[in-house]
Amino acid sequence: MYLLRLALASLANRRFTAFLTAFAIALSVCLLLAVERVRTEARASFASTISGTDLIVGARSGSVNLLLYSVFRIGNATNNIRWDSFEHYASNPQVKWAIPISLGDSHRGYRVMGTNESYFEHYQYGRHQNLQLAQGRAFANDPFEVVLGAEVADALHYKLGDKLVLAHGVAAISLVKHDDKPFTVVGVLKRTGTPVDRTLHISLGGMEAIHIDWKNGVPARGAGRVSADQARNMDLTPSAITAFMVGLNSKIATFALQRDINEFRGEPLLAILPGVALQELWSLMGTAEKALFVISLFVVLTGLIGMLTAILTSLNERRREMAILRSVGARPWHIAGLLILEAFALAVSGVVAGTALLYVGIATAQGYVQSNYGLYLPLSLPSAYEWSLLGIIVAAAVLMGAVPAWRAYRQSLADGLSIHL
Repeated sequence: MYLLRLALASLANRRFTAFLTAFAIALSVCLLLAVERVRTEARASFASTISGTDLIVGARSGSVNLLLYSVFRIGNATNNIRWDSFEHYASNPQVKWAIPISLGDSHRGYRVMGTNESYFEHYQYGRHQNLQLAQGRAFANDPFEVVLGAEVADALHYKLGDKLVLAHGVAAISLVKHDDKPFTVVGVLKRTGTPVDRTLHISLGGMEAIHIDWKNGVPARGAGRVSADQARNMDLTPSAITAFMVGLNSKIATFALQRDINEFRGEPLLAILPGVALQELWSLMGTAEKALFVISLFVVLTGLIGMLTAILTSLNERRREMAILRSVGARPWHIAGLLILEAFALAVSGVVAGTALLYVGIATAQGYVQSNYGLYLPLSLPSAYEWSLLGIIVAAAVLMGAVPAWRAYRQSLADGLSIHL
């Protein structure tokens, strides 16, 4: 105990250098824990981009491809599926709800999705959070109403009542626009940090209306064109959609219904479990995840090397101090233990300060990060894995402290008391 008190007194005597060393360790520890916390929560948030949905159904392709275009609005479907196939499974006794999805159009680089009222009622993200409107309402009977994601509204400066024109296709610049059938903004969703924020939502009737006078992928000309008012009075039931999401009455029925859909004889369909497909997609990004963690480890190593450098640099200045301690009865192992305890004290101080910095940062940025990136960072105690990381950092600091301790151990009393010119 007296050695620890002596080590703390020695550090207090060199408080400025000790503070900078501990602060460097604290910053590196804070970065390591922040990266680990963000990495863990990003994985959880990624897995909960969609939650509460038991199956996603689309044309037969790959599970990742189906997930990408139906949830992340990336890429395109290999084919559409018939409306009667959707109705067949939507009316299945095991199905609690079904959300149809129709894709293929865009607006100034943002994807447009056609759906129905079930989307606003049943779609969930995060930890089973429902979509909420920040302004206005969901689309109703008029097919030419649009509900914007938060990012679309902010980036394009739209407000309720504004008119906008959709473009055919998903390119950032489209030469074919549905300018004869403008849409009115009736609602803006609250920010979710998911692809919902980057989506314009219209009704299935609206999606059908803007294509009702199209033939073979080309808009009609002259007398063949259908105006917006004419379209409102027509049957706008879609003939095909891109995909649909399913929620079941019982989770037990998930695999049975999935097999039934995959073996459907009406047309080739694919049903995937969102959670499984998300894990498969995340595994493709595992290399970047590990690289980020390795970089943070090297930052910690840099902080510990800085501590080692500071202690080694101070040895020459403290030769007389060590010699005086030896002259009053301190043994060589006392000197070595003193330096190891100094390294231990610096490491513990850095770990405590770094952990405190982490929680201050989380408390400050928690709301902003969640609202803008959909990443929930809880103010929870360190996990077992994080505790093990902190323990390894302290152990590594003690091992590094053994280097100057060994050098001090080897210094002789005569060397410490002699005058060097």
